[in-house]
Amino acid sequence: MHRRDFLRTGAAIGTVAAVSFPAFGQGNNIVVWSGFPPGGLGDQVSRPLMEQLRGKFPQNLIYDTKPGAAGRIAADFVKRSAPNGENLLQCPAGVLTLHPHVFKKLNYDPLVDFAPVAGICNFTFVFTAGPGLPAEIKSVADYVRWAKLNPAQANYGVPSTGTSLHMAGMLLSRAAGLDMRVIPYKGGGPLLTDLLGGQVPVSVNVVSEVLPHIRSGKLRALAVTSPSRWKAMPDTPTFVELGYKDISFTEWLGWFAPSGTPAANVNALNAAVNGMLDSAAMRDVFERNALEPLGETPAKLTARLKTDYDYWARVVKSTGFTPEE
Repeated sequence: MHRRDFLRTGAAIGTVAAVSFPAFGQGNNIVVWSGFPPGGLGDQVSRPLMEQLRGKFPQNLIYDTKPGAAGRIAADFVKRSAPNGENLLQCPAGVLTLHPHVFKKLNYDPLVDFAPVAGICNFTFVFTAGPGLPAEIKSVADYVRWAKLNPAQANYGVPSTGTSLHMAGMLLSRAAGLDMRVIPYKGGGPLLTDLLGGQVPVSVNVVSEVLPHIRSGKLRALAVTSPSRWKAMPDTPTFVELGYKDISFTEWLGWFAPSGTPAANVNALNAAVNGMLDSAAMRDVFERNALEPLGETPAKLTARLKTDYDYWARVVKSTGFTPEE
């Protein structure tokens, strides 16, 4: 959350004395920056991952945030940082793969200004109903019928505008013949508060952020965006099953360094992260939060980034979305 919330690793360096570390600049810290408010997916995953990385590097590992502008503030900051691996961007892939297609101006080129470091996990999104929607509505078909009868209330919340969650709602609205109006929030936390409070009837959420409330019965999961049913939610249908073939995607969380960061630094970070994704502690984190570990080489992650970039270009064009800002 803040710089004081760090994981001090220097004292444990003796445990890995045989490993040769590249130079990470003159600072004492490696800072992983999130572009979103505390309490979201990044907190759930990167904090425990950094705890597992304790002692793997001479520097302290710090988790910090620069929230705002749908993650663009943090992305721009890391892009302008010295290319030595001391400042890393943690973000959902959409900040780099989708944003170029939904915002008129970016201060970064995602395919030029960043070096993919590590893929942390895959995750899916869930179309979620809260107490603001009548209790008898238990499926997407029920929702579509209700929304057509109550067009003034056909609003849906998303953690931020111009995200893949936003696109999911647009695709549903278009395919179902609705006029769903998006209500963007400043992060998943504020959205969840309003969803639970009934201020917004439905939302598209990162599954890990709403799963405890779905399991408790406070929220209803109507469909997931993944191509096949999500392991943690086997009773929830996919949009594809329901006939919405264009709503078929997952997203992934990654760490990125500024372009020009030496390959030795990138590879050292990649090896350290990948070595921890299958640890017992991280397996528990992934299972508890309905996530799937990713773990790829920088080269494969770079290819994945380009593939997803091209995919979202096609999707945005199909929705008729008008770029903002």
